[in-house]
Amino acid sequence: MSVRQQERSDATRARLMDAAVACLVDHGWAGTTTTVVARRAGVSRGAQLHHYPTRAELVLAAVEHIGTARFDEVRARAGALPVGPGRTAAVLDMLAALHTGPLFRAMLELWVAARTDPVLREVVVPLEAEVGRETHRLTVELLGADGSRPGVRAAIQQTLDLVRGLGVSALLTDDTTRRRRLLADWARHLDTRLEA
Repeated sequence: MSVRQQERSDATRARLMDAAVACLVDHGWAGTTTTVVARRAGVSRGAQLHHYPTRAELVLAAVEHIGTARFDEVRARAGALPVGPGRTAAVLDMLAALHTGPLFRAMLELWVAARTDPVLREVVVPLEAEVGRETHRLTVELLGADGSRPGVRAAIQQTLDLVRGLGVSALLTDDTTRRRRLLADWARHLDTRLEA
């Protein structure tokens, strides 16, 4: 395959992945068909079938794409965080934004589908475990916390569980005001726990 053909092939796969994520967000698991994804990606059905012959292959590739994209999004946002006072609140705001964004919503669709689909579950569970570990590690790093100290690991996990729960709450209603108040309160609590 020539370099140009490889570039076109990579571009087609990228469009299909982006379209698959968008379809999961807009149409849910049931509405994310290969035909809908191909149409949204602007590629022919034949091109879609060439890269991902089945819905399962397309969705499994999308699962991996979502995991990579979530890591990339966290790393990109981490570079803009303030240093010093207010950092904890900024880290929590960043985590909350990640857990209310389209990648998180797409992943939730896959979680729900994986509950009853053993093939999808085999891929989603280890990916989510990896995302969880990396998010935990990065949160410890961003907060400058000493993960070896008693209680720090639990405090970070509680934080991640909190923002995940807030992300689920945001699916049906806009709870931005309540979320901001809750996160501001949790930031003060977390600072106290991490400094103790």
